[in-house]
Amino acid sequence: MTGINYHGIWAIYRTEMQRAFRTIWQSIITPVITTALYFIVFGAAIGSHMQQLGGVDYGAFIVPGLMMLTILTQSISNASIAIYFPKFTGTLFELLSAPLSAFEAVLAYVGAAATKSIGIGLIILLTATFFVRVEILHPVWMVAFLVITSVAFSLFGFIIGIWARSFEQLAIVPSLVVTPLTFLGGAFYSIDMLSEPWRTISLFNPVVYLVSGFRWSFHGVGDVSLVASLAFMTGFMALCLGVLWWMFRTGYRLKP
Repeated sequence: MTGINYHGIWAIYRTEMQRAFRTIWQSIITPVITTALYFIVFGAAIGSHMQQLGGVDYGAFIVPGLMMLTILTQSISNASIAIYFPKFTGTLFELLSAPLSAFEAVLAYVGAAATKSIGIGLIILLTATFFVRVEILHPVWMVAFLVITSVAFSLFGFIIGIWARSFEQLAIVPSLVVTPLTFLGGAFYSIDMLSEPWRTISLFNPVVYLVSGFRWSFHGVGDVSLVASLAFMTGFMALCLGVLWWMFRTGYRLKP
């Protein structure tokens, strides 16, 4: 039985991290500017008319949702581009012929994508402290949600990167599915504010469970129970792992 190819995993991980630093404006500076604009628009304009939600100042209330919005899109984008680009340039065969197992390749690419998403999430959190007072009641749970969400949606992005046949398909899920679901998932409001049947309909939005659990780690309040949030995240990650296992086993859109 052969051991894990740590050298190969590290080589891919390091290359992907270096790519992030080569595009530092897009990777780091842009989220900071976007965060500042969100606080100017939502915190000042809307927050002046909506002082508190669930006993939490509105400016602080939107911090978890704003972080989640960026983490979801960045995780999917980073992981999908990482595997799609070798397909686009025709160098994917080098990865498939390298002495790396499917587990090792996914670990390297997804690990790098999740690391970048976690870093951006922490940068947004730091930026938010310049605008509002941020308190984290359950820091261990906050880190756990941050890591699990980043890993789960990096796995999802990796699946999209394998599935996509063009850059248009690569962008369609984050822009037309994930971002709208995040805005409608209580990122900037509580679904308890909605009247029926819209509140019940919102419970079918998977992002509600992500935002709610993450917000609970900050403020101790959420739209759904912590158990429901953890169950969804665990189930979603297991589903993504199962799909990736099938893709590599069958060579779906990986091999001619």
